[in-house]
Amino acid sequence: MGDKIQGDFSAASSHHSMLVSVLGSASTAKDSLLYSYGKSFNGFAAKLTDEEVEKFSEMEGVISVLANHRLNLHTTRSWDFMGFPSKGKVGSPQEGDVIIGLLDTGIWPESDSFNDEGLGSPPSKWKGKCQGANFTCNNKIIEAHYYNSEGDHDITDIKSPRDFEDHGTHTSSTAAGWEVDGASYFGLAEGTARGGVPGARIAMYKVYWLSGCYSADILAAFDDAIADGVDIISVSIGFDGFSPYFEDPLAIGSFHAMKNGILTSASAGNSGPFPFSVANHAPWILTVAASTIDRKFVAQVVLGNGQAFTGLFVNSFNLNGTSIPLIWGGDAANDSAGADSDISRGCFYGALNSYKVQGKIVFCEGAVNGAGILLANGVGTIMADSSFTDFAFSFPFLIATILVGETWKDVMAPYVVSFSSKGPNPIALDILKPDVTAPGVDILAAWSPVAPPSVDQDDTRSVKFNIISKTSMSCPHTSGAAAYVKAAHPNWSPAAIKSALMTTASINVTVVPSVLSFSVIGEKKLFSVQVYGPKIAQQPIISGAIIWKYGHYVVRSPLVVYNILPGTQYEYPSFSMSQKKPDSIGSSMHHKNGIVKHKY
Repeated sequence: MGDKIQGDFSAASSHHSMLVSVLGSASTAKDSLLYSYGKSFNGFAAKLTDEEVEKFSEMEGVISVLANHRLNLHTTRSWDFMGFPSKGKVGSPQEGDVIIGLLDTGIWPESDSFNDEGLGSPPSKWKGKCQGANFTCNNKIIEAHYYNSEGDHDITDIKSPRDFEDHGTHTSSTAAGWEVDGASYFGLAEGTARGGVPGARIAMYKVYWLSGCYSADILAAFDDAIADGVDIISVSIGFDGFSPYFEDPLAIGSFHAMKNGILTSASAGNSGPFPFSVANHAPWILTVAASTIDRKFVAQVVLGNGQAFTGLFVNSFNLNGTSIPLIWGGDAANDSAGADSDISRGCFYGALNSYKVQGKIVFCEGAVNGAGILLANGVGTIMADSSFTDFAFSFPFLIATILVGETWKDVMAPYVVSFSSKGPNPIALDILKPDVTAPGVDILAAWSPVAPPSVDQDDTRSVKFNIISKTSMSCPHTSGAAAYVKAAHPNWSPAAIKSALMTTASINVTVVPSVLSFSVIGEKKLFSVQVYGPKIAQQPIISGAIIWKYGHYVVRSPLVVYNILPGTQYEYPSFSMSQKKPDSIGSSMHHKNGIVKHKY
């Protein structure tokens, strides 16, 4: 996508003319055009054959042609844990001038979290609008728009910004929800639910439906959000895998947002713990991993001999101590579906024999969402994941009961959870990703009363708040934090806000020695890094080495390194950086405020 054309320019007319030149007729071009992006950048989305795509690719002035890819969706305590007081130094009037735009599944406007009591009219700069049936904006939700380029609606979908999946309602209230007393999930996590900046405004751009989310809609939402006047964009959506930046709609849209002074905060993805799995890793995006807070929800499994095991579980059901037969998933393979023991032991969807599982608790090897057990009419599950430490159970007996969940203090918090996608950056190895981590485990936030509170779509219980986990939950925490900084410093650039968030964590780093000097290529220097802070039980010391070789330095340690490029004012952290061969023989590494830097 190119820059917005200045002056007397009609994007729609220009794009239509380009389509006519390839498709041959005005009517065909009109039917083909899905979106004309011209408010904030220049480009369009259209229905084209492979042959027509090839013709466009060869046209002068066309930067790139990309497919309409499908993308995926990636509290009462979390903001307190982060050190965000309910009444911060930034007052409500300043917060009210900040607008957070969210690209998500929509929003449930009647939620108590979106009450606009005490809020005045939106800022005068605002250009957005409310769209769709069965939806009313207020002074809290000041924009609601929906997009569906594929026209692919589920029977339960309504053409409205209203949220029927509740992902968007949850993320919106996490970032900027109003304070709601007495919030809980069936008694768990009871307290006052609030967002990071309760006084901020919300603009919802609904791009995700039950059928999914597509590139063209993402770009259309960015085009509108930039033109409408949002201050922060929050996106808990991303690709599985990775694409070059010029083919990634989130990278493209966020780049134009950055050029217009808007920071984009995006989730890192849920494909951990595997390396190179991080999503939304463009340098100008604030990429957010998921970590824990000092509260965890647990439940006990009581076996037939009375022995009890405690595991992580958000359980609102009470079995009243009733012992229920226990079966291993590997003994309940759905042979008719082609599943064997190696598959059914993981309790994958459709892999279990309902005749064997019905009315039983199923022991599953691996972390699953429970949908496979529900399909086979099981009443509960015990998950044991031997690969990671997030879940751990063993069982020697054939009957068990699962007790109602309870809340424990997690003294080890915070730590990055296993599902959170990991770096290094698969496109730009020079750029360290994710950028920051934020609470993304067991987050309580607003929920639609008409949506099921569990993975069971037939779950008829109604809740106003729900507890869920993923990097989708951590992203709005940083979006709220960024909005808070923006409220305090309205003139700060996206880079300044991002830098403030990345360099003010409550840990300190000491590097010894403070300077490493290199005189010859191939020389090796040793260093140590000590990390300490109020929430770190120990003070770990990490040793490492840096080798200057053929104009590169190689870091063999989890060390943050800043590169300062000549003639620029932009810094970015990375594990390693490919350098030009130095003009002089001498070079040095040094650190400032706990951050190691290379300067040349």
